[in-house]
Amino acid sequence: MPRPQNCFCKNIKFEPNVVYFKPQGVPMRELEIVEISMEEIEAYRLRHVDKLEQIEAGEKMNTSTSTYQRILYSAYEKIGDALINGKAIKIIKHK
Repeated sequence: MPRPQNCFCKNIKFEPNVVYFKPQGVPMRELEIVEISMEEIEAYRLRHVDKLEQIEAGEKMNTSTSTYQRILYSAYEKIGDALINGKAIKIIKHK
């Protein structure tokens, strides 16, 4: 049985202005959508924008290094799927 997803919303310091990204020239109604959580975007941002190593990024998200790594690799898979297969990306904002 899959483990329930934990929400680290209180540890996210980034609020995106744009929540959809899509291939140019393709109407949204024709695209599959890949949903990425705020945790995944935060993990990606800490590693690739802020250039933090896993330990420091995990601390910033108040999670273990292994949990941080799982969140980051989930983001990699989803972003890669969207880029390679021409899908839209939707960032899911938590309420």
